[in-house]
Amino acid sequence: MNFLTHLFLSGDTPGLLVGNLMGDFVKGRLDGRFPVDIGQGILLHRKIDSFAGQNQNFLRSKRRLDPWFCHYRGILVDLFYDHFLAAYWEDYADVSFCYFISDAWRVLREHKEFLPDKLRRIMPFLFRDWLPSYSDTEGIAAVLQRMSRFRLKRANRLWEGAEALSRHYGGLYADFREFFPELIAFSEIRAAPRQ
Repeated sequence: MNFLTHLFLSGDTPGLLVGNLMGDFVKGRLDGRFPVDIGQGILLHRKIDSFAGQNQNFLRSKRRLDPWFCHYRGILVDLFYDHFLAAYWEDYADVSFCYFISDAWRVLREHKEFLPDKLRRIMPFLFRDWLPSYSDTEGIAAVLQRMSRFRLKRANRLWEGAEALSRHYGGLYADFREFFPELIAFSEIRAAPRQ
C-alpha cells in the first residue's frame, strides 16, 4: 500500500520505477518475464518490504496501533508513512510533489505493456486521486474508506485507521523520521547499477 514510497525510492531509472511499483502485483519467480531493469525494480520492491518488516522503527509504529487491527497494522503503517513522505516532501525531494507524481505517471504510461491488468486499472485513480491526497489526513481517511470497502475481501476496520493516525500522529511521525533515512540508504545500495 506504500505506493509513494516505492516510487520515490526508484531514483531516476524508468524501468526500476515501473518494477518497483509493480511489486505488489507480481508474485513468484520472475524467470525473465520482464526486461532486466523492470525485474530489478520488482526485486527492489521485495527487498524494501522485507527491510521494513524487520525494521525496529516500523515495528514500533505497528505496536502503537490497537491490536484489533491485527495484520492490517502493517498496511496502515505503510500508508501513514506515505502520508508523512507526502506531507514533508520538501525534506526529502529536489522536485515538487506535483511534478514527481506527474512524471511517474508518464513513465508508467510509457511502459503500460508490462503492467499487470490490476495495476493498469487502478493507475488513473492512483495518480489523479490517491497520491495527490496523501499529504493531508483527510485524504488518508478517504483512501482508508475506499480500501476497507473495495480493495480487501475480508471484513476489516481499516476505515478506523484515520483516527489512529490522528491519535498517534506525533509518535508515528517520530518513528518515520528515524526509519526513512535508513530505508533511503538501504534502497540506494540495492538500486545501484550492477558492474
